[in-house]
Amino acid sequence: MSNYDSAVTYSSYLGVDELLNLQRLASEGPEHDEMLFIIIHQTYELWFKQILHELYFLQANLESGDTYKCLATLGRVRTILKVCVAQVDILETMTPRQFNSFRQFLASSSGFQSAQFREFEAVLGRRDSRMAGHLPPEAQAKIAKITAGRSVWDSTLVYLSKRKYQIPSQYLSRDFSEGYEPNKEVQDILIEIHLHDSETAILCERLVDIDEGVQEWRYRHVKMVERTIGRKTGTGGSSGVEYLNTTVSHPVFRDLWAIRDRL
Repeated sequence: MSNYDSAVTYSSYLGVDELLNLQRLASEGPEHDEMLFIIIHQTYELWFKQILHELYFLQANLESGDTYKCLATLGRVRTILKVCVAQVDILETMTPRQFNSFRQFLASSSGFQSAQFREFEAVLGRRDSRMAGHLPPEAQAKIAKITAGRSVWDSTLVYLSKRKYQIPSQYLSRDFSEGYEPNKEVQDILIEIHLHDSETAILCERLVDIDEGVQEWRYRHVKMVERTIGRKTGTGGSSGVEYLNTTVSHPVFRDLWAIRDRL
């Protein structure tokens, strides 16, 4: 074996050969535009993996009270979300007829089946028994474990308590499997933070950045789908645009939005 064969190279370190063999086109011919469709969605899954990696790191640092690491991580997630939004522009270069040239070969596959996106929603705080029911058992078990623990917002409340803010104990040790409900007690504390604690207020605003970024991605996604398939049924049997419209403009960190008219 030569030194080159045993050395770590760009290709071996990144698994380039394996990566470039993951685009398995299902269409006959195959259809030219299917390659773009696959690569865009594979790239989304890679970004979802990185976002989850960052959010778990964020939660650990929120709960340990490390402001610097939290701000750096939130900034990174915000930037990744902007890239995810920008990728919609690339997908929109595909016309409806180009997509329909291979759509039949997708069978029942759908973005609705993305386990990582459901995990992302769960980490952010979604608590819905229906959110993972269509996923494989191992994915359901993973999401069930996440929804039994703290969300990013729950970890933020721990962070605030470490900053000596009197977060009521019932919010710090609540049943995390239940969805968090906005409340005036926490909102009053957030008002105090924004008026008198600029460092903590900056962290809160970075959380709003993430929330807004997720909403922006959802909006761009639903408009891209509407532009491509109109009001047709989704490939996975969902109602398509009708369902996606119900996910738009649902903020995650609702206490942070509720205080806007009081500042």
